[in-house]
Amino acid sequence: MASGFLSIVQKIIRKGNLKLTLANGETHTVGDGSGDFVAVRIADEEAEKLIRRDPTLKLGEMYMDGRFILEHGNIYDFLAMVKQNTTNEIFDIPMAALLIGRIALQQLKSRLPVNHNKRNVAHHYDLSERLFELFLDEDWQYSCAYFDPPGISLEEAQVAKKRHIAAKMLLEPNQRVLEIGSGWGGMGLYIAEATPGLDHTGITLSEEQLKISRDRAEKRGIADRVRFELQDYRTMKAEPFDRIVSVGMFEHVGIGNFPGYFKKVHELLADDGVMVLHSIARPKPSFATNAFIEKYIFPQGYIPSIGETIPAIEKAGLLVRDVEVLPLHYAYTLRAWRERFVARKAEAVALYDERFFRMWEFYLAGSEIGFRWDELFIMQIQITKNQYSTPDNRNYIPAAETKLKEFEAVRPPLEKITF
Repeated sequence: MASGFLSIVQKIIRKGNLKLTLANGETHTVGDGSGDFVAVRIADEEAEKLIRRDPTLKLGEMYMDGRFILEHGNIYDFLAMVKQNTTNEIFDIPMAALLIGRIALQQLKSRLPVNHNKRNVAHHYDLSERLFELFLDEDWQYSCAYFDPPGISLEEAQVAKKRHIAAKMLLEPNQRVLEIGSGWGGMGLYIAEATPGLDHTGITLSEEQLKISRDRAEKRGIADRVRFELQDYRTMKAEPFDRIVSVGMFEHVGIGNFPGYFKKVHELLADDGVMVLHSIARPKPSFATNAFIEKYIFPQGYIPSIGETIPAIEKAGLLVRDVEVLPLHYAYTLRAWRERFVARKAEAVALYDERFFRMWEFYLAGSEIGFRWDELFIMQIQITKNQYSTPDNRNYIPAAETKLKEFEAVRPPLEKITF
């Protein structure tokens, strides 16, 4: 078994500088010696067999279990080395059959009428708030930051993200705004405080996020016009909203639910309204989510391509008014999150355990790899019902951002989130 595992590693990694110690104690140098040095040890032959048969899932699981051990470098370094050799990937018949089966199962799940949204959200977002406090910015923005200009801090980049989205929303005083997937309330608080009289409704399926969001609005003294509700978008009934925004939620909708999602947007958006959709996207359809992410992090999630998203918008009778691609910004965000998370490893282990820490380290590292090597990106799509609801040029975006910077300069500091 050891020689079989070694032969696969040697076929995949042609470029790089890997020291591989097998379960039987043999040590081998793999690669051409270029790049950063990485040393890996496999604890047992069963781990070798599992990774060989199902690397997409079992590599992460063996890392979690302490059976795939990094003795020099970190898990990101190893994954980056593998990705530099993607043209050398090896697929045999059993591995291909496993992949096809996963695709079929995930496609079926995404189309089932059974509503597991709340359970899926709770799986991730109802973890201890102290976990997210370890690595997020002060506003707990758990979505891609906007590093414009380059080199700014994570905190500055998260403010820039809110500013950029708010500018595209074309906010005006006294409008009614719906936020689908309101997180810990940061986006709602920002746009409400920036816009006189704005009435904001944020909906979430996370009970933990709901409690914190409501508490924050209360402490800011704007709970009368910034409300957060435990509500599934699919069953929501309300008068049409002037603006709709959704940041980092569309990835949880599932490809089979895209038509229903935009049909509901059409129902909830005023005839002269504007929506801004901010989501992770991929360069082409994949049909299924990474097996590790699906099992441990975001059950029944799906990262769409722009080409999969636009038809559902158009079929719902909506107009696409602007599409912007933000490449690499999530890679920078994830790097900052992972560095902060790893720096506070002892606290993360105390919250859960060593296995949980490695699971989340693998998730953050693997996600960064996706944006740096698999060409994932952020798409921001501006949607209307009426072609006259938005200007015929994009000059309004920087103009609105300038005004929002003036608001930020006098905005009262954010209170520390308590839990």
